[in-house]
Amino acid sequence: MQQPISITAISSISPLGTQPEDIWASYKSESHCFTQKHDALVAKIATDIKKSIKILRHSNPKYKALDDTVLYAIYASRQAVKNANWKATDNFGINIGSSRGATALFENYHKAFLSKNKAETLTSPTTTLGNISSWVAHDLQTKGPEISHSITCSTALHAMLNGIAWINSGMCNKFLVGGSEAPLTPFTIAQMQALKIYSEAKNNTFPNQALDPNKTQNTMILGEGAAMACLESGEVPNALAKIIGVGYATEILEHNASLSTDAICFQRSMTMALGTLNPDDIDVIVTHTPGTIKGDQAERNAINAVFKNQCPVLTNNKWKIGHSLGASGMLSIEMAVLMLQHNTFVQVPYLNTSTPKRVKNILVNAVGFGGNAVSILVSK
Repeated sequence: MQQPISITAISSISPLGTQPEDIWASYKSESHCFTQKHDALVAKIATDIKKSIKILRHSNPKYKALDDTVLYAIYASRQAVKNANWKATDNFGINIGSSRGATALFENYHKAFLSKNKAETLTSPTTTLGNISSWVAHDLQTKGPEISHSITCSTALHAMLNGIAWINSGMCNKFLVGGSEAPLTPFTIAQMQALKIYSEAKNNTFPNQALDPNKTQNTMILGEGAAMACLESGEVPNALAKIIGVGYATEILEHNASLSTDAICFQRSMTMALGTLNPDDIDVIVTHTPGTIKGDQAERNAINAVFKNQCPVLTNNKWKIGHSLGASGMLSIEMAVLMLQHNTFVQVPYLNTSTPKRVKNILVNAVGFGGNAVSILVSK
């Protein structure tokens, strides 16, 4: 990295809530956010927050036809920009991605097409992936660059990489980055179940056993949400945290959902993010580990390969809120920032993990289908 990048605000909408104090209180609780839907466990946004999304949908005639993915992004982006005290005239950039995009809307439109053999008028403009950043830019009235993309489950952290690159290039000094996902549809859940990675909820106390090396079945559960971060050039006095390292890498594909046994992509991304920093200086790693046997173990193997006998303390939030696919990486960044702010480590309740001596340097991992890994190093 050419220089540290400041995170001046971070905001989210997720099963944990929308307010930092509520989100932090939830992280300190040992209860999870899972409930039953479509004959599977999922992590849903709370009913009262859904009402806020409904109000947003009806606040503008143009918003009525938008997918929840876009509305979640608008909701979280408004709060992030407000907290960062940004103005539309700042012409900040926007990069918000999604793994699956307008999931419910696309499926509904396709279902209607199959019955009528005719597509609805707004099918294309409301389901294209560029929808997200474009509508957020419209809502915030900024005239900076707008980028949307999908790099599966590492989408949000790739958005962060892009924002950092734009800032370091000198083409923009502020960037809003994040991910949004609303995947709780029968077809999407069925796709995960077809891969044999979805939780069968035989462990009712902790249905998603992310990071647990002793689990004997796959336990991934889908969740919904969006998270946005405001990035600014240099070290800003009011920053929540600073980004001091970034890394990225891609696996050589052996399978459509490929990740090697030792997660070579993670080894490379973490090593790049560390740069010249001593691995012993990393206090915590927020892992990607979605709750699958092979995926979780591969990341552990990669961490052991990079950090040898001085492995940092590991934690994760998917045991609590499930896997929100393209939004998950930024929700992990939010978790890391909260730990830095409170100088407190968040323990996974079913793991016998030691408490780190300090909470200063936190590495956050994300990876998607195809082995697209990203590692972001955040610090106080």
